[in-house]
Amino acid sequence: MSFIQGKLPMRLKLIQGFGAVAFGVKDNGFSFFLLIFYNQVLGMDAGLVSLALLIALLVDAVVDPILGNLSDRTYTRWGRRLPWLYAAPIPLAVAWVLLWSPPGGEAPSFVGLVTIAIAVRVLLSACEVPSISLVPEITADYDERTTLFRYRAMGGWIGGLGMMVLAYTVFMPGSEGLLQREGYVAFGIFGAVLMAVSVIGSALGQHALVAHRPAVKPGQFSLKGAFGEITEAFSERAFLIFAAGGMAAYVHQGLNFSLTNYVNLFVWQLSSNQLFFFPLMLFGSVLLMFVTIAPMHRRLGKAHTAALGMIVGTVIGLTPFALLLAGFWPQPGTNASAALFYSFALVGTGLGIVSLVSATSMIAEIVESFEERTGRRAEGSFYSGNWLVQKCATGAGIFMSGQIIGLAQLSTDAQPGDVPASVLRDLVIYYGSAMIILATFAAWWLARFPISREEHEARVNRLAARRAHRAAAPIGEATDADPAAATAGVVPHPK
Repeated sequence: MSFIQGKLPMRLKLIQGFGAVAFGVKDNGFSFFLLIFYNQVLGMDAGLVSLALLIALLVDAVVDPILGNLSDRTYTRWGRRLPWLYAAPIPLAVAWVLLWSPPGGEAPSFVGLVTIAIAVRVLLSACEVPSISLVPEITADYDERTTLFRYRAMGGWIGGLGMMVLAYTVFMPGSEGLLQREGYVAFGIFGAVLMAVSVIGSALGQHALVAHRPAVKPGQFSLKGAFGEITEAFSERAFLIFAAGGMAAYVHQGLNFSLTNYVNLFVWQLSSNQLFFFPLMLFGSVLLMFVTIAPMHRRLGKAHTAALGMIVGTVIGLTPFALLLAGFWPQPGTNASAALFYSFALVGTGLGIVSLVSATSMIAEIVESFEERTGRRAEGSFYSGNWLVQKCATGAGIFMSGQIIGLAQLSTDAQPGDVPASVLRDLVIYYGSAMIILATFAAWWLARFPISREEHEARVNRLAARRAHRAAAPIGEATDADPAAATAGVVPHPK
């Protein structure tokens, strides 16, 4: 049974959203600042830094299923998720500070960077996987789950964009700010405190609601069992369809993010003053998602919203590039060009976020489908499976961006305004073609997600009737009356 029936209180929505701030802080740091810090400030080879981050990402992707299974099998008087949300944030904060303040003030060894990057990623996953797994436990309502996910998306983006703005204006201001080591020390300390407060504060805010011993006692943890459950999760038809669409969507996102700085600097030639508005534009995209996703889910359902957002968002986002190639665009670098580009980007990015949040919300419905088939709930396994897909796909997107830059023959010492038109044309064509292909593939699969609102609500009612029947049956007859329970591998907790 879910913890809350009916509408969710605003306080809970805000608390859930606040818990995702930590993920946004980590994602922003890794995506925008870590490479330049270790390469340009500490003097490490950029190729080695990129390789270290890729290794850390792949290790994290493998560890995620273990964390998800451990979270599902945690059995305490505080429930399954809260112990993780209290234990992981402080070590995470310490690791985050060390990432931006290496011991001795010098660049660490390659192994040292790999180690601290893995520690940060794994500890963040130990917070994020249990936190997001609470959503399907809190409510089984189709629309209220969307509400919690949009608040989580808002929290994550606020955390990331807030750190970006503070980096540019407070910690590392000015054209040389990104090359000053002291600013990164303050950046790391502030981010560490914010992440710890976010996770622990969110846990405390939900404590009274979720802190009770689970109704069933899970079996013992084993590595074989953990990966076996992930394999079983991937055998769920709905999850396989989601994974196919989600893989393309996450490659699409990774490619887009990794080429953002190249596009902004070389294609649109945005000045430092114009770039200041870039995080504000992204925040506007998040607000657009926040106000449109719920009505779209009510009208279209999650699957078709995800597909439509992916296709339409990509087309709108690429329209400025098409107009530029066709000669119907203001001179890049001018305020008119920047304003027009941001207008298209705001809508296109907003719809892209709608698509990804919708896809994440769809996973929650797979939980009940799996429960009806097996008699077990495995929120952590499904969401860690999602992280596995996302992280591998993001790495693929980053790899693809490097190939596109190489194919376009963009030189390593390129300067905005001096890149040959033929190079920019090829860069735009390769980038746009890849984005369209990935968006089409993602939308095709996401639209075929088999769990509709009506099917989900009928399943929730069947599961409620099954639980009521099991509770009413005499001891010894409940298992016989419910064949799924006989193979569930769980032990009912004595009342």
